Amino acid sequence: MSGAEGGVSPAAAARPAIGSGRFVPPLLALLCLAVTSVLVAVALGSVRVPPAELWAVLTGDGSPLHRTLVLELRAPRALAAFAVGGLLAVAGALMQVLLRNPLADPYVLGLSGGAAVGALAAMLAGLGAAVVSGFAFAGALLSTVLVFGLAHGTGSWTPTRLLLTGVVVAAGWGAVITFMLAVGPTERLPGMLYWLMGDLTYARTPWVAFAVLGAVCVLVIPLGRSLNVLARGPLQAAALGVPVRALEWSIYVGASLITAVAVTTAGSIGFVGLVVPHMLRLVLGNDQRLILPAAALAGGALLALADTLARTMIAPEQLPVGVITALLGVPTFLYLLYRSR
Repeated sequence: MSGAEGGVSPAAAARPAIGSGRFVPPLLALLCLAVTSVLVAVALGSVRVPPAELWAVLTGDGSPLHRTLVLELRAPRALAAFAVGGLLAVAGALMQVLLRNPLADPYVLGLSGGAAVGALAAMLAGLGAAVVSGFAFAGALLSTVLVFGLAHGTGSWTPTRLLLTGVVVAAGWGAVITFMLAVGPTERLPGMLYWLMGDLTYARTPWVAFAVLGAVCVLVIPLGRSLNVLARGPLQAAALGVPVRALEWSIYVGASLITAVAVTTAGSIGFVGLVVPHMLRLVLGNDQRLILPAAALAGGALLALADTLARTMIAPEQLPVGVITALLGVPTFLYLLYRSR
């Protein structure tokens, strides 16, 4: 990614964050979009909930049927979709800054594949949800080490070399997943396949993903100024006093954790981390102090709306939400690849 695409100048990065008055309007607009997306996800489905009835349910009234439908079925799923979308978008934004390449995201670099392999292995062993999350984190972290270790080799890695290595590692994880599906119990295959394509049907506890998203935003957003400088290149960042190695490893581990939580909540969902940060940069510029919270809101809204479309497109049947995000992400990826020539 070029300097104009990957970050702002060191002088711009050093401006006071209270110049963040300009951040308020876009963040408020994205917050309204996020709330609207969740309300739309709760209201629409095979049974439509009218706005008046939805308001009654949200204020503690409404019919028992609508209360059950909204509060026990749709709201947890919509909130889980929002949290997962926010996590994936933030992970993509971090990886793109680290690599200074707009084509980087957890799915393309193989982090999602490594997390999926770890989670599937735990599921096949019949382990609990907490252990599944731990295995997913270990798989994502292993994938990170593999990608960066192989791309580095005996010299320094380049963003292009790293991206190509990530694509190859992701293909390798895909082969491992296919083997696991081939030898797994037949009765579990439909659920595993849907989960691998991204499925929020059984996402009943969004609070873990929300807690991780909140913690990531609290920890990462204050680093926006350092990330702005890092986006200019490690040499410039080191010259300006940024602890480059510590910051890079923090991004590696943080992106692995974020991806693991997203994968264990909703399966392997691709391209959210690719599309959202890039589109935000086109509209809002390159300041990471704005891009990171904006990615959390926009990624959540995108996945909530995509899941609503997956539930309603062929209702009462449902599509995996990963199908919808892939239909959006593949043309965007090809466009970015063409543009980067």
